[in-house]
Amino acid sequence: MNIAVWHNLKGGGAKRALYEQVKGLVARGHTVQSWCPDTADLDYLPLAEFGPRHVMPLPRTSASGLTGTLRALKTMDEHARACAESINRGCFDALLAYPCFFHAAPPIGRHVRIPSLLFLHEPCRRLYEALPQLPWVAPPAAAGPWWAPRPLKRALENMLATQGLRIQAREELTNVRAFSRVLVNSRFSRESVIRAYGIESHLCYLGVDTATFRPTGAARESFVLGMGGLFPVKRPDRAIRALAAIPAAKRPPFVWVGHFEDPAFRRDMESLANSLSVDFDARIGMPEREVINHLSRAAALIYTPQLEPFGFAPLEANACETPVVAIAEGGIRETIVDGLTGLLADGDNPNQLATLITRLIEDPESARRMGASAREHVIAHWPWPASIDHLETHLTEIAASS
Repeated sequence: MNIAVWHNLKGGGAKRALYEQVKGLVARGHTVQSWCPDTADLDYLPLAEFGPRHVMPLPRTSASGLTGTLRALKTMDEHARACAESINRGCFDALLAYPCFFHAAPPIGRHVRIPSLLFLHEPCRRLYEALPQLPWVAPPAAAGPWWAPRPLKRALENMLATQGLRIQAREELTNVRAFSRVLVNSRFSRESVIRAYGIESHLCYLGVDTATFRPTGAARESFVLGMGGLFPVKRPDRAIRALAAIPAAKRPPFVWVGHFEDPAFRRDMESLANSLSVDFDARIGMPEREVINHLSRAAALIYTPQLEPFGFAPLEANACETPVVAIAEGGIRETIVDGLTGLLADGDNPNQLATLITRLIEDPESARRMGASAREHVIAHWPWPASIDHLETHLTEIAASS
């Protein structure tokens, strides 16, 4: 097949998934050309390795308030139309689209004239999840009369901003429905798509490159590793509080690695760690070989994001023979086998997480055995070829049905 690809991704798990999928499709004889806006990360795992890459401009806009939301949606739709015009002039059998980190479900499916497949890792979470509160919840009631000038002004501003979110949700729903088929990365994500959009999607698990993610042979050290973009949804605060619950004399250092960060949030986490006497060291933008080196040396990976839809980090840690301590929520319940590849906590109770971390640190032989079984499990159950098989089947089916 001749496949067009569109995405607007930064570095991280979604971009790795797209890179591995495109690599696998090309290895099987398919040809690929990719389109993306200039807001995407062009250097991290570049798709230009596998075929022509078309970078289209996307003006930066503020998405705050009703006016900002409308402007951002219009700008993205114009970009999608331009990409679709270019794709429509080619002889492509299908479009493989990935999410937009601004709007999740992109509008490109509306404008292409070929069968289209959206690999949607998650809906736009801020519209459908309490992060920390659902955006539809009314603000606190005014202490005085609601018709007083100041409360009335705040109420009107909130109504306009909420209307912007409603329009964004409507457009995202229209975008999702425009695709011939939607794939998701976990059963949890499939349920999220049903809750957000009321549509069916198809499960296509991802994989791990165990030839790249493998133990380096370095000696294990006492530090605990955290991994992912340093943003609120990754909830490093849960991990920091868990480590703080370990007695100071036994408390391991906490190292965080990731591709990108929110600088203000990083300062908040450093302040929290300092207040709790946790040795917190965030290392952002680390080369992949150094990430693998850290995974191979860490005593454990602690993984505490909020409702993570899939999560590459625990599987990559397992591939490096590193056991995982995680909270049993979201897609983690599908990737980590409690007692075999890691230890799962029922919730974010710091004391329970601290007990699990201590258990691995104080019994290194047990942790070593768990790490070895974890790598065997990843090799057996999370190979990329199986994921490419499913993706290829879906692309072939929608191309044949057009």
